[in-house]
Amino acid sequence: MTGTPVGNEIRRWRFERGEMTQQALADACGVTRQTIIALEAGRYAPSLELAFRIARAFGVGLEEVFHWREQ
Repeated sequence: MTGTPVGNEIRRWRFERGEMTQQALADACGVTRQTIIALEAGRYAPSLELAFRIARAFGVGLEEVFHWREQ
């Protein structure tokens, strides 16, 4: 398996929130656009702090954005 076992729905939430750009989400969370790109692609698992920041940016709970992929 490549990437991380932590899956996410970041892309879906961005589009459900008025087609929020990767840059807008990055700015809201204090990270770079490249970090958001890597997260969406499943190449990077966020820190717990960043995961909470992303969920808060969407106004939802952590488990609505992130999930564990069973191996």
